Amino acid sequence: MKTTTIKAFGTEAANKPLHEMKIQRRELQPHDVSIEMLYCGICHSDLHQVKDDFGGSSFPMVPGHEMVGRVVAVGNHVTKFKIGDLAGVGCIVDSCRHCEYCEESLEMFCKGEVLCFNSPDKYLGGSTYGGFSESIVTDENYVLHIPKTLDLAAAAPLLCAGITVYSPFKHWDIKAGKKVGVLGIGGLGHLAIKIAKAMGAYVVVFTTSQSKVEDAKRLGADEAVLSSDAEQRGKHADSLNLILDTVSANHDVNTYLNLLRADGSVVLIVLPTEPIPIGAFNVVKGRRSFSGSNIGGIAETQEMLDFCAKHSITADIELIKMHDVNEAFERLEKGDVKYRFVIDMASLKSN
Repeated sequence: MKTTTIKAFGTEAANKPLHEMKIQRRELQPHDVSIEMLYCGICHSDLHQVKDDFGGSSFPMVPGHEMVGRVVAVGNHVTKFKIGDLAGVGCIVDSCRHCEYCEESLEMFCKGEVLCFNSPDKYLGGSTYGGFSESIVTDENYVLHIPKTLDLAAAAPLLCAGITVYSPFKHWDIKAGKKVGVLGIGGLGHLAIKIAKAMGAYVVVFTTSQSKVEDAKRLGADEAVLSSDAEQRGKHADSLNLILDTVSANHDVNTYLNLLRADGSVVLIVLPTEPIPIGAFNVVKGRRSFSGSNIGGIAETQEMLDFCAKHSITADIELIKMHDVNEAFERLEKGDVKYRFVIDMASLKSN
């Protein structure tokens, strides 16, 4: 298969910094679109994969799965996009297309799911490469339309962080009259506050940081609770319909299970490196549950983007240049960002 050589930023090993490299993109297939990269968000999952925190990372690796760009070429059977369209690519770039999950637009559960990086590349062999690159070639069925009203740089994190919080809110039917807890205010948590409020929920934030107690109100939270204050937490006992858990560090989930109403759920949307103990009484009492959720399907991701455009929701970002990505990873590991790094991909071309 013919290929095109482009610039990218990646690494050959978990213990090496990211640097400029050359990668190959496939020639356009009939249903492919080629997207010039404009902005790419940096997610904690990028850091986990680069550091091989869970094992199974393949190298060389080019991370990045929160991509916003412009369509520059289309295959001869493409019907959903035209040259010049604003387009986004998230975590999923292919799936089997015929299993029960694909037929229900739940591609994230498909056993044949192909991720935008660190997945087997059925076209070129080796592994797929992500958004820290000049461009990407992707099947039109896994590409999103980016609403023109959104700030493009601040919209990039919606392609992972946005759908990761939106999907469980939809699944658990969050709306006016529901009370939602958000545990942790970071890249995920700050978007969870904005989206839950736009859905009409009453939002209570739990954070270990006094400074973020104040910032939670700016983001739209109705109340903010210092997690270490048992008295403040106790005021919300047996009252929350759902708590979205965005904390990767070790923490006692049982404390928050006891804040749920009957049939409520604590929903984990991150990947802690250590097991999380659950006390049986905390779930049996009140038929409460401890659940998980992982991104969302392509159709739901488009729904989320349109919802965010309607309600003027984007991420709070720090825009960086490509050569600052290693420093950004170090700061991300320390939690030193409010609230999402986004790379201006024009800086890759100028390197």
